[in-house]
Amino acid sequence: MIVAKVLDAKGLACPMPIVKTKKAITDLQSGEVLEIHTTDKGAVKDLAAWAQSTGNELLKHEEENGVFMFWMKKA
Repeated sequence: MIVAKVLDAKGLACPMPIVKTKKAITDLQSGEVLEIHTTDKGAVKDLAAWAQSTGNELLKHEEENGVFMFWMKKA
């Protein structure tokens, strides 16, 4: 997967990972992928819901050593 941009939102509490994601994804072209790193456990549900409500596609997410990583394709 080709990632156009990586967003480091580690250490930020809700709603900041969503706010930062919204800002970062506006810089991308349609079809480009944003990789998001966060330590906020709530981001798992929040980013999935946000992607669905905005039409962006959450391609996958995983956790490694307390860091949640998401890959989102811009609509």
